Amino acid sequence: MLDTFEHIPVSTRNDNEYAIYVGEGVFEHIDTLLDASLSRSSAFVIIDERVQQLHGERIQNILSEIFPIVHIYTVPSGEQSKHVGEFSKIVDFVLEHGVTRKTPLFAIGGGVTGDLAGYVAASVLRGIPLIHVPTTLLAMVDSSIGGKTGINHATGKNLIGAFYQPRLVVSDIHFLATLPQKEWANGLSEILKYAAIRTPRLFNELRTLTENGSFADPKKWISVIKESASIKVHIVEEDVLEAGVREFLNFGHTFAHAIENATGYGAISHGEAVYAGMYSAMYASNELGADINIDELRSFKSLYSMELTQLESNIDTLIELMKRDKKVKDGSIRLVLLSEMGKPIVKPVSDLGLVTDAGKFMIPEFG
Repeated sequence: MLDTFEHIPVSTRNDNEYAIYVGEGVFEHIDTLLDASLSRSSAFVIIDERVQQLHGERIQNILSEIFPIVHIYTVPSGEQSKHVGEFSKIVDFVLEHGVTRKTPLFAIGGGVTGDLAGYVAASVLRGIPLIHVPTTLLAMVDSSIGGKTGINHATGKNLIGAFYQPRLVVSDIHFLATLPQKEWANGLSEILKYAAIRTPRLFNELRTLTENGSFADPKKWISVIKESASIKVHIVEEDVLEAGVREFLNFGHTFAHAIENATGYGAISHGEAVYAGMYSAMYASNELGADINIDELRSFKSLYSMELTQLESNIDTLIELMKRDKKVKDGSIRLVLLSEMGKPIVKPVSDLGLVTDAGKFMIPEFG
């Protein structure tokens, strides 16, 4: 049966190998995918509250067939949950309910739940087995892959965390059937990023998938999900700790993280901010000599509904937040730009005028 699902092997340093499975109903077969070394006496489930409401009974029934005791902690939906207070509550929950170094922790939800639960798994007993079950398009193609875990701080996004690889990633598109259109758009942003930095033909494939101004049958997205996940896997395998090519995955993200912070975490979603941030990155690329057709990105604009005019009078704050980014070196903001579509470069930019103009460029697009 597992042969019917898409399978992506992942190999990182220190012989850390695991797999990503993509398909409809793959979660129902998770028992056959779990490492035999894991404890079967109990398990922890850290789950997004909306996912719990929509799919909790199915999840409980499947896991209860494997583990006689399933401890469930529900995470409030939204970026606001990625803070030290929620992290501390989950750590208390895990420790107080009894955990060993072989007790698996399932992170079930989108990027927020995965980042938060992943950091808990990395921290408790200096590391317990982590199984990602992403339930959003964004998490399936991006945040569940690569081992980045963490929480936000008042001074910036994802400033507290650790690199910690999962034992398994199970991307069951059954969960996408209940995904709101806004969450589809959030995931679309990350796939558009892959189109820009690695595989430009994805722009046309994505236009076909969204040609009616909406997101159709999740089954039609399986191949794109697998290809996007494979792109990230190949980059991560080459550069686990973001010391080289993995930095390309931050295309649009330096602007995006500042947008999220400046507007108050949660007001504008991560995917929306990434979409806007890619406009600025493409503008800066062209200002530095590239010839990027921004209409490739703009053709998806109708799928997004955020409003950025509040940033017009706040552009200086946006730039100051970018200067605090963890990738800033020697006073220069490191931007991932394009020399041409599919060919990213990392450019240390000390000219704040260029960064300011790039920030100003995206705002009228979302008035």
